[in-house]
Amino acid sequence: MSSFRYLPMTDEDQVNMLKTIGAGSIGELFADIPASVRYQGDLPIEEALNETALLKEMSRLEKKNVHTKDYPSFLGAGVYEHYIPSVVNHMLLRSEFYTAYTPYQPEISQGELQGIFEFQSMICELTGMEVANSSMYDGPTALAEAAMMAAGHTKKTKILVSEAVHPEAREVLATNARAQRLELVEIPLKDGMTDIDKLRSSLDENVGSVLIQYPNFFGQVEDLQSIEEIVHNEKAMFVVSSNPMSLGVLQAPGHLGADVVVGDAQPFGIPSQLGGPHCGYFAVNKKLMRKVPGRLVGETEDRHGQRGFVLTLQAREQHIRREKATSNICSNQALNALAVSISMSLLGKQGFRELSEQNIQKAHYAKRKLKENGVPVVYETPFFNEFVIQLTKPVKEVNESLLAEGMIGGLDLGRFYRGREDQMLAAVTELRTKEEIDRFTTVLGGLI
Repeated sequence: MSSFRYLPMTDEDQVNMLKTIGAGSIGELFADIPASVRYQGDLPIEEALNETALLKEMSRLEKKNVHTKDYPSFLGAGVYEHYIPSVVNHMLLRSEFYTAYTPYQPEISQGELQGIFEFQSMICELTGMEVANSSMYDGPTALAEAAMMAAGHTKKTKILVSEAVHPEAREVLATNARAQRLELVEIPLKDGMTDIDKLRSSLDENVGSVLIQYPNFFGQVEDLQSIEEIVHNEKAMFVVSSNPMSLGVLQAPGHLGADVVVGDAQPFGIPSQLGGPHCGYFAVNKKLMRKVPGRLVGETEDRHGQRGFVLTLQAREQHIRREKATSNICSNQALNALAVSISMSLLGKQGFRELSEQNIQKAHYAKRKLKENGVPVVYETPFFNEFVIQLTKPVKEVNESLLAEGMIGGLDLGRFYRGREDQMLAAVTELRTKEEIDRFTTVLGGLI
């Protein structure tokens, strides 16, 4: 009998296997590898524990963690703590969903395919676009894929991206652009938003796409209508990365002229879970339908006239002619997309709008209380549920003090932007209570 649940091989099994292949020991299996390149000695790791002892040790380590069930969190920056209806997990953990793989055989995958189709439909309605794919890995991946698609569609080699786009998304974008030999130009900020004058002067005939975040990384609401006019005057494609929760109250990017709308659907039904996995969404207007990476689910009828669902418009070169593929993504986050569909269905239009309004109201209440407690807020322009706070000491130091008071502080902007070491990006979602906000603002006021 093995002592380890996930390593079922016993010592007797090992002896029999070595005997079968004619090896006297495990060492003989590696005899052809020169001793000079082999590690000599034992790896500096602890001895293996049996299952009972291991569970106790992991439980002890788990209790050291600080998490949002015990500590109210004011950290956002791309991953948010939102209300998740309890029904979401009850449905996700059904075995036919939880263990499902790619639905290549529609006749036995109708439930999975319908869940994806509903996801696509709701994303289209949310973004104001005509076509959405069946999801992507996450928001940054979706943004990079949008830029690559735009380059392929326009045959232009330059990408303009605002510095108000999430820094980690820009890193993913830079990696993709470098591999495709595309030029990436960053447009600087002005008062926490994209500098429109710099954008206008940077546009030329080689620009294939302009990438804007809405609301942007600092929580500010960009003027998409003005940007759209500038971008399309130069025949470039307008790509908007948007927090879907904000679209319950903000005008949909598709109604403001966006060619592509992408983002991370994590705010709907997907917990923070240490930063992933997430679910990216990708929506376009109809003329780009055949350029979309990944896969789409279509609605059809069977020979009996019954409603049915199938995978359709798959970019087959992604599966077969890999050297000519325009995208490396031919899969999707089906389980997380299902969580998003369930969450949005349960909320409904009215519930969704109420959730978005609560984010705005509570964030603006927090901003007002901070100012009353002597904490300056950097920008006074419209924002959704995040804003930048000016501190008098490093954010890391302030966050340590907040943690000691039982709260998780905001993001240290100095991690990504030079000269912002004393600025914190704070997020306030609908889950924060008045008491939690009051305590956060009072404690923060006392710390600076």
